[in-house]
Amino acid sequence: MFRGVNAINMDSKGRFAMPTRYRDRIAEISNNQMIATIDTQERCLLIYPLPEWEQIESQIAALPAYNPATRRIQRLLLGHATELEIDGAGRVLLSQPLREYAYLDKKLILLGQGKKFELWDEDHWTKRRDEYLDEDALGQDVPEELMNIAL
Repeated sequence: MFRGVNAINMDSKGRFAMPTRYRDRIAEISNNQMIATIDTQERCLLIYPLPEWEQIESQIAALPAYNPATRRIQRLLLGHATELEIDGAGRVLLSQPLREYAYLDKKLILLGQGKKFELWDEDHWTKRRDEYLDEDALGQDVPEELMNIAL
């Protein structure tokens, strides 16, 4: 499981260092191979260990391609899926199209989300996080399933 919020930097070549606390787990479950794709709801990237992505990829690929909504998701998620690998120095290289989609600049936030990570531009993440907190304070619609979890 990947947990926590990590402030990290990206260099001029589009590389970031995977925090050391995740490296052993990623090596164990995926031999340092990961997949990055876009989040269709937010301007951030989703990063999965390869075995986790393969399960999701199979489910998405099995959706009926004649349905416009599922075809849209297939194009966006599968079309942007890009292989990543952690090099010997613990760095991960992001492609230019993925960096542009998520507006990634030098300062990034790597957000643990259980079986995957989200990668955000730091300023964009801070803004969205604050908006989420404000929405919650206004008593937005909260799914009943969430209300049953004691935090």
